[in-house]
Amino acid sequence: TGPNFDAVAVFTTNQVKAAPVLWSQQVLKDNKIKSVVLNSGGANACTGPAGFSDSHKTAEYAANILGLAPIDVAICSTGLIGLLLPMEKLLSGLDTAISELSEKGGLSAAEAILTTDTHTKTTTIEKNGWKIGAMIKGAGMLAPDLATMLCVLTSDADLSEFDLENMFHKCVNQTLNRVDSDGCTSTNDTVILMSSAASGIKPDKNEFESSLIQVLKELSKQLIEDAEGSTKVIEITVSNALTEDEAVAVARSVARNNLLKCALFGEDPNWGRILAAIGNAKVKLDPNKIYVEINKKVVCEKGTALTLTPEINLKSQNIQIYINLNIGDCEATVLTNDLSTKYVIENSAYST
Repeated sequence: TGPNFDAVAVFTTNQVKAAPVLWSQQVLKDNKIKSVVLNSGGANACTGPAGFSDSHKTAEYAANILGLAPIDVAICSTGLIGLLLPMEKLLSGLDTAISELSEKGGLSAAEAILTTDTHTKTTTIEKNGWKIGAMIKGAGMLAPDLATMLCVLTSDADLSEFDLENMFHKCVNQTLNRVDSDGCTSTNDTVILMSSAASGIKPDKNEFESSLIQVLKELSKQLIEDAEGSTKVIEITVSNALTEDEAVAVARSVARNNLLKCALFGEDPNWGRILAAIGNAKVKLDPNKIYVEINKKVVCEKGTALTLTPEINLKSQNIQIYINLNIGDCEATVLTNDLSTKYVIENSAYST
């Protein structure tokens, strides 16, 4: 059966959107595409009408070789902002890539799209006769509403009967949108799910949704573990907030606190910075009810220091911060990383 070519995408919420994002938003309006062209090394962002024309040209060129219409081709770019793409190079690269298309080409594609990433990021999941495969890139400018991330997920399941738009937004929201490395939202973020229906199987909606969340969670973890300059993966869970959105807002406020991120890089359990960050979130709080643990050691109860400060070991790569607001019953987790010397060095010489 199939192919169906059902597709859905989520794009950056940044108001400065790169040409490939503007192009892909147009071609995905009918939730159908047949291929994606990704390039690394140039973001084709802030390049005006010429940049948009280059994205269009790329889609036309690929469509022509593949026997498709340009409207069947989404475009993703990543790299430096503000430069036009070297089109001659890009199109000859496209010739090569298309001539080498193969069922086993996933890893080569994942490698080709890397920028400051140190390794490829892929994952797959197999269920009752159908599967999902995925690749992602991203190491800096990782903030919610996606990141400097390009992500393509493919499935051979028949998804034609699902409200894909809603399901996909919900799954991305709970996973990739809760990766917050450095608070910077990129101009190029694109996450695409494409289905061929080649397996002929219509999966159970709940089973497909939970598999999709599992895949996206795994990709989120791989992203944060490879965040630029990162030496720590920090998981911030906020429980008993009034709403899920407020739990996310508190966790994000902590994830974006540069003072705390520096302290954790130096393995200094300065939990006062967590309380200050919580207080900065625009949510309903009772400061006298806040409870905090770092790596399962209680550091603060009822908004107050303990009489005995516990010894906290922050040497491991993984750090867990647990915050109980004690005013509701909603919970959320955000992933971030520390702020290291290496991160500053890497991002001080990115374009030179």
